[in-house]
Amino acid sequence: MMTTSRLGIVALLALSLGLAACGKKPVAVDEQKGARAVRVSTVEMRPMAGGLTASGLLVSREEAAVNPELSGYRVAKVFVEVDARVSEGQPLAQLDDTLLKSQIAQQTALVAQQQVAADQAASQAHDVEGLDSQGVLSKETIDQRRFAARSAKAALDAQLAQLHDLQTRDARMTIRAPVAGLILERNVRPGDVASPSAATPMFRMARDYLVELEAAVAEGDLGGVRVGDPVQVDLPDGSTVLGRVRLISPSVDPQTKLGKVRISLPVRDDLRPGGFGRATFSGSSQSVLAVPESAIRYDADGTSVMVLDAANHVHQVAVKTGAHAGGYVQLLQGPPAGSRILQGAAVFVLPGDIVKPIQDGR
Repeated sequence: MMTTSRLGIVALLALSLGLAACGKKPVAVDEQKGARAVRVSTVEMRPMAGGLTASGLLVSREEAAVNPELSGYRVAKVFVEVDARVSEGQPLAQLDDTLLKSQIAQQTALVAQQQVAADQAASQAHDVEGLDSQGVLSKETIDQRRFAARSAKAALDAQLAQLHDLQTRDARMTIRAPVAGLILERNVRPGDVASPSAATPMFRMARDYLVELEAAVAEGDLGGVRVGDPVQVDLPDGSTVLGRVRLISPSVDPQTKLGKVRISLPVRDDLRPGGFGRATFSGSSQSVLAVPESAIRYDADGTSVMVLDAANHVHQVAVKTGAHAGGYVQLLQGPPAGSRILQGAAVFVLPGDIVKPIQDGR
């Protein structure tokens, strides 16, 4: 009985000590024991040289529309096809001038006839010179001859003007290239009737063979682009061509928030309007808030980074990114400079976790 009593007392003492121990906080316990080690970097200002990229379409630097100046004449011949390289003034098409040639011949005869009448009237007016107030001829007769000479000369001038008009029309019967360039589009066939007011021009040309890239650049990135900046343009076939910023649009599309940047390119046969190109603005260098690309998380809620506080607790912060270059990405919106962020291991970490940071570069 005594042994059993003693064992009961010992058991009660042990239970009491256990309960007391449960109610106390452990002393000197390492909260990071077993925490995942992750590589950490810092949000900092970095130069983003050549970081801005933008895509766009190849367009003619300046287009020329070719239309006839005369209407109602049939197209007799077409001399060029699409993709032809033409010089300024080169014939592109010929209108049928058969009727016009006949009118010119008729008008030429009328001019010759009126020339004779004008010469005769001028001779008669010359004969009465100096006979005023001498009584040989009446003043009325003298005035009539002078007026007849002036009238004949005016009629001759009118006939000559009409002949010049027909000759000018005849010169316009040949449709010529207004500028040197590349024929982009041909919309005329022999037998068509010429009309200056037609909705579609006979020909569409790229002036001076110049093709450039019209890149669409985000509103926030336009400030880093300057006229004259060098640009590398990548083409769909894998080739690249070097150009320069020629023009920056003064306005931004209110719907897309994109601005147009025109990039001049050298004359090349493989640069065709309507093609695609991707521009890298190597001349745009500015210091921006940036983080390693590996620190950016992409999920259904958008883009974010995992930020560490002073106690190494993880917090997820949404960000808005900008340019990419050299393994870094610009932060347009997000944690301030100096913030510690997780790199690649962030995919295995959840908000609220405690981690063991390994500073990048150490």
